[in-house]
Amino acid sequence: MLNALLTTYLRPYKRELTAVVLFQLVATAAALYLPSLNADLIDNGVTKGDTAYILSTGVMMLLVTVVQIICSIGSVFFGARAAMGFGRDVRRAVMHQVGSFSSREFGRFGAPSLITRNTNDVQQVQMLVVMSCTILVMAPIMCVGGVVMSIREDAGLAWILAVTVPVLALSMGFVISRMVPAFREMQTRIDGVNRVLREQITGIRVVRAFVRERSEMQRFGDANEQLTQTALRVGRLTAVMFPLVMVIANITSVAVIWFGGHEINSGTMQVGSLTAMLSYIMQILMSVMMASFIAMMAPRATVCAERIGEVLATDSTVVPPVDAVTVLEAPV
Repeated sequence: MLNALLTTYLRPYKRELTAVVLFQLVATAAALYLPSLNADLIDNGVTKGDTAYILSTGVMMLLVTVVQIICSIGSVFFGARAAMGFGRDVRRAVMHQVGSFSSREFGRFGAPSLITRNTNDVQQVQMLVVMSCTILVMAPIMCVGGVVMSIREDAGLAWILAVTVPVLALSMGFVISRMVPAFREMQTRIDGVNRVLREQITGIRVVRAFVRERSEMQRFGDANEQLTQTALRVGRLTAVMFPLVMVIANITSVAVIWFGGHEINSGTMQVGSLTAMLSYIMQILMSVMMASFIAMMAPRATVCAERIGEVLATDSTVVPPVDAVTVLEAPV
């Protein structure tokens, strides 16, 4: 359902999405080029004491950095524009569909659930679009480009990537698979809190008339506690992600420094190449981590898209009559 929703409502923003991809390609290429320039500066400038080479390479690195910054700003601008327009169009479509519902459809969903679906659920999918435009486009390019550039620097250390990247991806996949049912339950709990709160606000006079304040506070407290416990379970799973990535990244850095140091000692590798190798490996691991953050948001956005799709796919039982009779107004 998420793919169908994105395909339908992002179609009017093809130009913005194309601009995002182009800007991200240039920005990622610039980010991948910087470690190589840094390696040349160390090996051919610093170690040889060539001041002119250091200055020329430094100016080149500065220009590449400026290009990267400009392209990053452009990708964020067009990505946000497409995402905000997407959210506006989805909210408009949901509101139009809800406006045609009869009392039967309102009774099926409930007013609190319809409010949540048109606000919080749309916002979650919209946030996924924003993050995808700014991060998801860059992550695979950064990962593949980092692998290619690291192999170009030193193919002998490429086996470290062959071990760490699959381990990191499998670890992230295991955690994310546990988050899908938790996010689905969380959206249901939000509906429950909204339902109880709406009933209490609209019926506040009846509650006070029958002195039911304590029981209503208890009912809201139960719904709130259920939402809190579900959110804590999601938070615990989320809290595992970053430390896990950092542990794998640090172990990888230690392995690269250890084996790269032996190659430098034997004369088969230069210091600049080791520095560039470390930069590329960190870029690869960070791209996997950024993709995992998107994957972490995807389960909740998928659940929200399913809930939005249920509203959009529901037809009203009130339909225009087949043989409509035109009623003429009497002359005044």
